[in-house]
Amino acid sequence: MSRVCQVTGKTPVGGHKVSHSNIKTKRRFLPNLQKKKFYLAEEDKWITLKLSTEAIRTINKNGLYSVVKQLRAQGEKI
Repeated sequence: MSRVCQVTGKTPVGGHKVSHSNIKTKRRFLPNLQKKKFYLAEEDKWITLKLSTEAIRTINKNGLYSVVKQLRAQGEKI
């Protein structure tokens, strides 16, 4: 399973690790992903989503059902 947030679409980005002597080597910055289980009351079922912490805050603010509706409109299978 790839490291991509299902709601925000955040993916790993590349960059440099810089040592004390200013030597640069490639590295990856990974998004802070959490596997979270939610109860979708409108459909009476549990769903598991792979979310960034920003997406969890978005769900808390807008509500789970509205976020799921937007994902389904984009073609995501949930």
